[in-house]
Amino acid sequence: MDAPAPAPSPDPRPGSDAGPDAGPRAGAPDAAAADRELLARLRAGDEAAFDAIFRGRYAVLVGVAERMLRDRAVAEELAQEVMLALWRRRAELAADEALGPYLVRAVRNRALNHLRHLHIERRDAVHAAGPTEAPARGAAPVVAEELAAALGRAVEALPPRCREVFTLSRSGGLSYAEIGARLGISVKTVEAQMGRALRALRADLAPWLER
Repeated sequence: MDAPAPAPSPDPRPGSDAGPDAGPRAGAPDAAAADRELLARLRAGDEAAFDAIFRGRYAVLVGVAERMLRDRAVAEELAQEVMLALWRRRAELAADEALGPYLVRAVRNRALNHLRHLHIERRDAVHAAGPTEAPARGAAPVVAEELAAALGRAVEALPPRCREVFTLSRSGGLSYAEIGARLGISVKTVEAQMGRALRALRADLAPWLER
């Protein structure tokens, strides 16, 4: 069952002073009791409880992710994924789970995974796209020309969307979020298409890269 669509929440500011325990108001005498009640209702499948949690926590989660990633669009996507996972796994939550710390840990873990993934993609991209910018030292001009031609053929052989994403990233210099906005696709889809492109290019260029 998909998560119920929560009502739109106010657009949070990156510099908000809201902390992980925002929504019921942090420090209120009954905040912990309100959290326990919301959690109990959520575990029972109460959509109104999910909506209340979403309204109270979403801005905080976006802020946590954005401070780590410096990318608003990705931060919002990760916060939404955390909320969706909360709904899907509601029955697995412990009755005494502290919602604020639980959700902040979840969004931090997703942000860290995203950063690791970007690091791997960028490292692989250097190997795949490097020959077009700087041939290996001592390589004969004819080898460099062959490699450049092979790279061009390999890029042209990519599926259309895959090639479009790769070209916007490598030639256009766009970030994954910018590519997603331009093509109307999610950042996750951009990452998947880039991974597919890099795997195909490494396979096609293996005879040259292994020299």
